[in-house]
Amino acid sequence: MGESVNLSVEALKGRVETIFRKAGLSQDHASTLAAVIVAGERDGCKSHGVYRIEGCLRTVKAGKVVPDVKPVLRDDGSAVVRVEAGGGYSCAGFELGAPVLAERAKKLGIAALVINDCTHFSALWPEVERLAALGVAAIAMCPSYATVAPSGGKEPLLGTNPFAFGWPRVDPAQPYVFDFATSVAARGEIELYRREGRQLPEGWAVDSEGRPTTDPEAALAGAMLPFGGHKGSAISTMIELLAGTMIGDFTSSEALDFLGTTTLAPRHGELIIAMSPQRFAAGRPGDPFARAEVLLEAIAGQGARLPSQRRFAARKRTLSEGITLTAAEAAQLDRLEALGLDAVA
Repeated sequence: MGESVNLSVEALKGRVETIFRKAGLSQDHASTLAAVIVAGERDGCKSHGVYRIEGCLRTVKAGKVVPDVKPVLRDDGSAVVRVEAGGGYSCAGFELGAPVLAERAKKLGIAALVINDCTHFSALWPEVERLAALGVAAIAMCPSYATVAPSGGKEPLLGTNPFAFGWPRVDPAQPYVFDFATSVAARGEIELYRREGRQLPEGWAVDSEGRPTTDPEAALAGAMLPFGGHKGSAISTMIELLAGTMIGDFTSSEALDFLGTTTLAPRHGELIIAMSPQRFAAGRPGDPFARAEVLLEAIAGQGARLPSQRRFAARKRTLSEGITLTAAEAAQLDRLEALGLDAVA
């Protein structure tokens, strides 16, 4: 029986990066993917941590992602900045486009970054946090693949369709950030329940016959449900329209048709909208960032927890104490590092 392993954030990032490089990813892709996976572990979000490595490698091995493509920035000086990911992972594309997006939003007041033809598996909070650090408010969204039934339906049609928002704060290390799937839970959460042999909470999913289920196996074979019933379903549909149809990329059902399976990372596009609070508030009394602090401090003053505070607390702890991987996670990391693509089916 193995033992748990404690690693610094940098040490874990180095190991994950090595795994990706051995699998044929370029340095840019390996580094940006490793950064977002380690951010999940660092912030206590296991569903977006090292558990994701195997799926990334499986997608490479299946030939459904281009591991060494160089993303291309298309900028005509307008409010819409575009990155053509060329079938590669989205993280490198975002890194290329983010500084241009922030600059354009500060100049025009609002701007959008469109990432087309990308493979996307990761959390959105690192992206809106990055933009908040650059001084702009930001919204990020993308479809997924069809695993969620619309409210009142029973067949998978929508994706988990995550939506994230970031707002800069006085303390740049703790912006106001939220990131959530428009399904009741992220698909990765259900997979973790399956791996751990636990039953799902009621109201998360239906089986292949459309019947409510708490069995994660049946849920993965059936459909997840949107949060908040018809409200979550409407928001999820909005994301399909804005980050799929509007940007000329796959909807969730089209992404699933392209892949033919949910065991690989989904291929689609992503939409990020950045806004300059100073430009929007120009000529009006008060500083928008100072006024925002009054609101956020009033919320916290009632004892309410602001979004991401749990993540920030976990981040502070792991930056000083390191990241602890379970014996099983450590063994899997060793196996992937040793075998590379040969470690996955």
